[in-house]
Amino acid sequence: MPVGPFSRRKPLRVQPFFGFRNTDRLLVNARALRSRAPVFVKRSFWRDFRTMAGIYLSQEVPGLVVDLEYALPGGRVLRQSATTGPEGYVSFDLPLSPGNPTAERTRWEKAVLRWRDSDENASFETDVWILTPGSQTRVGIISDIDDTILETGVTGGVRSLVRNWKRVMAQMPSDRVPVPGASSLLAALGGAPADNTDLASPIDSATPEARVRPVFYVSSSPWNLFSYLVTFKRERGLPLGPVMLRDWGFNRETLGSEGHGSHKKEAIQRILKTFPHLQFALIGDDTQKDLTAFGRIAREFPGRIAAVFIRAVTGAPLNNEELHALDTFERLGVPYWSGSDYAEAKRFLRSAGLDLEGGVKSLVRTASRGE
Repeated sequence: MPVGPFSRRKPLRVQPFFGFRNTDRLLVNARALRSRAPVFVKRSFWRDFRTMAGIYLSQEVPGLVVDLEYALPGGRVLRQSATTGPEGYVSFDLPLSPGNPTAERTRWEKAVLRWRDSDENASFETDVWILTPGSQTRVGIISDIDDTILETGVTGGVRSLVRNWKRVMAQMPSDRVPVPGASSLLAALGGAPADNTDLASPIDSATPEARVRPVFYVSSSPWNLFSYLVTFKRERGLPLGPVMLRDWGFNRETLGSEGHGSHKKEAIQRILKTFPHLQFALIGDDTQKDLTAFGRIAREFPGRIAAVFIRAVTGAPLNNEELHALDTFERLGVPYWSGSDYAEAKRFLRSAGLDLEGGVKSLVRTASRGE
């Protein structure tokens, strides 16, 4: 939405979101905005508030033609054009026919987005990073964000939101508090940085660091926070990966509790369908029905869930749907761990040798017993 009468003077930019691909398809989303790229440097309260307000009060650009260009390892270049919708979003689903095999090890690849600003009579381009799980990889990670890796304090409805408004509206990523142990746990689950020495083009400082096991994120936060969350993860040493966020609106779908679970379930479904050769460890918390959503996923994709980790935040007793999810995990043999502190999970992962490719069931079982 416009933020003032002079907003048209701001540059037209396309914000790419991390994409991903398998051997047959490349998926990328982006958003066209009239704004300058945000700079998340701590200054004064009011300047930080202004930065965050500018992120939320975005001016979307509909009807913009954006071109995607992706170079195959053999030198062939694929192109696709798409037009931004009413909220400025543009999606690419590029067929890689006749198939484009992936490298053995997980890595990031690069594509290019191009567009033209008719007001400035100028053309622009930006890189977009594509996560490509390795052909020899067997396990991936899908993690929630809010209260799973990033403390929000918003776990008690409107009152808690009011109490924590400064955290949401005026804190830079460097001020935000990570969930204790989350960085170490995700680093352990994702594995060591992947060896990408076989890349055709050299890796520079802007290239995201690939892990042995690919990491994806799902969250009910708005797409406006993509750059903010990437900055937070970089500063805290968290693995980077594609993020599935939501387009917010003042409606029941956005603000209602059911919207959280359905969004996460659909995002996880999309990831599992894109990578049928991978099992996934799912990480969430007990504030937004993650356990229920994970149970439904386990029933829909038997044999695809390597483990489930739930951080206990609220301490509330499990409801019938959550108990049903636990029954599903037990029936399908899906290892389940829950606790209030990731330090326990970190210790059992380290002591067990991080054998996620073959021993994840024994790892989680050990943690659940507190051994």
